[in-house]
Amino acid sequence: MSPRLRGKLTQLALSFSVPSSILQKNVLMRTFGIRSLNPPKASRFDIGSDLPVLKSTPTAALERKANTLPPRTGAIAIKKGMTAMYDPETGKRTACTVLQLDRVEVVSHKTQQRHGYFAVQVGSGWKHPSNVTKSLLGHFSINGVSPKRHIFEFRVRDESGLLPVGKAINADWFQEGQYIDARSNTKGKGFAGVMKRHGFGGQDRSHGVSLTHRSLGSAGPSQGGGSRVYPGKKMAGNMGNEQNTVQNLKVLKVDPGSGVVVVNGAVSGPKGCMIRIQDAIKKPWPGVVPSEPIA
Repeated sequence: MSPRLRGKLTQLALSFSVPSSILQKNVLMRTFGIRSLNPPKASRFDIGSDLPVLKSTPTAALERKANTLPPRTGAIAIKKGMTAMYDPETGKRTACTVLQLDRVEVVSHKTQQRHGYFAVQVGSGWKHPSNVTKSLLGHFSINGVSPKRHIFEFRVRDESGLLPVGKAINADWFQEGQYIDARSNTKGKGFAGVMKRHGFGGQDRSHGVSLTHRSLGSAGPSQGGGSRVYPGKKMAGNMGNEQNTVQNLKVLKVDPGSGVVVVNGAVSGPKGCMIRIQDAIKKPWPGVVPSEPIA
């Protein structure tokens, strides 16, 4: 708790007036959102325009990843379920997943100068301000964006992929016929045994095996192997609820009015889970003109 001034000292402190020009110079205006946990550090080696880039620097790392980073940002979608589409000419049935975008907007940027890489922070949904922490509420208010329920980052290749803050990303951000990668968490199965979790064959139903038909058996070697359980041993435990990426999903249908994107095949996760979709890295980039860069 800060100390308090007594009686006359309080009156003396209030009697002095400070010019407004001095106050304006000393006031620090906050012009950033959440600080980076790992800001880029200056290298102690010689770095200049006439010198080659060192292979161990963050700049060289960005150059190596340039071919594997999409030039555009992705979007956050909600998995609504699976259905099927029929080809009227051939009668072929294609299983597909329905994804819907809900008020997806650009919240902030990550730049190489401040954070060491280029990324677009995207928010989805809506959340009441009373249910948002003060740090996040300040982050949203500074950028002029309403509080979002879900926030994710999407790495981009360079500065041209940074969309303006507050720009809405609709379903027409993706084109019919292009390929995307979908990242999501798999369904949580809870605590599972080794047969369900790792596909063990189980033990015999006879020959002296009693009440351990679905157990894993021996967990580790004896004296010759160190009398211990090796790290990474497959055992019973929590199954599922892990991030999974399904690559090269073809976009079959796009409905900008309802914000629906229909992709070919299955996407990991239950109904209602959050799916992060972005241009596929193993397919040609879609022929889309990049949006206007940030000012």
